[in-house]
Amino acid sequence: MLDKLRSLKPDAIVSLDTALLLLRVGAGILIFTHGYGKLSGVLEGNMGFMDPIGLGAGLSKVLVAFAEGICSLLIAVGLWTRLAAIPLVINTAVITFIVHWEDGWGRMELPLFFLIVFTFLLFTGGGSYSLDGMMSREKS
Repeated sequence: MLDKLRSLKPDAIVSLDTALLLLRVGAGILIFTHGYGKLSGVLEGNMGFMDPIGLGAGLSKVLVAFAEGICSLLIAVGLWTRLAAIPLVINTAVITFIVHWEDGWGRMELPLFFLIVFTFLLFTGGGSYSLDGMMSREKS
């Protein structure tokens, strides 16, 4: 058992695809909990929001609601994972380096973690246990 724990092989304990599944579903659902209220607000016409990068409050809210409310679900199910990760990478970068920059490490830590996770998923894709993987197998 210790040999498996010390092994550098990705499949020594769990497959890379299983790890990607857990990461995708976990991160997607967790960020969706932040986006649900924003998405609901946009659908109800409530466009009040901050304007961290000068796009206007309404457009900023729509973009954040799209990233956190729609792209997060695409990530969770593994549909268009790499494309869905792009808005989330931008969103979490803005939150980390613009919105919470002056608040210090305590407020930057969580969005920075999400930034790392979504950048990782941008590079790797959703893995075999995703809708992307299922569609790829059907094409083959």
